[in-house]
Amino acid sequence: MALADEVFETTRARDDDVDTAAQRPDTAWVRGVNAHLPPAVAVRWAQPVGDEFHARFSARGRRYRYVLLNRAQRPGVLAGRVGWDHHPLDEQAMALAAERLLGEHDFSVFRSAECQAKSPVKTLRRADVARRGEFVVFEFEASAFLHHMVRNMVGALVYVGKGAQAPGWIDELIAGRDRAAAPPTFAAAGLYFAGVDYDPVWQLKSAATTLFF
Repeated sequence: MALADEVFETTRARDDDVDTAAQRPDTAWVRGVNAHLPPAVAVRWAQPVGDEFHARFSARGRRYRYVLLNRAQRPGVLAGRVGWDHHPLDEQAMALAAERLLGEHDFSVFRSAECQAKSPVKTLRRADVARRGEFVVFEFEASAFLHHMVRNMVGALVYVGKGAQAPGWIDELIAGRDRAAAPPTFAAAGLYFAGVDYDPVWQLKSAATTLFF
């Protein structure tokens, strides 16, 4: 029996982590799992943790990056990997607007109808906007995110960037808690999960994602 087959016949999946009594080198788990994953996904390392650990619920914070191509012409080679807006965008205005997202808020205005989170109240610890040539890069870090929250925040910031709204409009959106009052959900292309943070007690390696932007 191939090693990868043994992995899946002797394990029990629990959400994002795995319980098993099998004893194998960590490198064998990496190779075995990767043999069953699609080309766009790869496990980089594996490490034993206690039964009380949960990959999702033990996380203290998560980071996302949105990469937006800002030029008149649509993307070519990067189609499907970046968002795109042809309007000239003022990244300084967007950065000022993004600062208003920081802190603990009820983010209902940026919550999708399909969101299953128990509470819309989240703490956003980072909301940065920076231009890198033809790209505008948005960086977000929070305790947790609502469904489509990042894409909805980017959509609102782009409205500010193209001059349709002033930075202070973000305050009105948050206070109103009305999803219908905010811009449409921005395209999924360009959204990247950039990393997850755990308590040092777990002694986990860096869970940051390698990104090209």
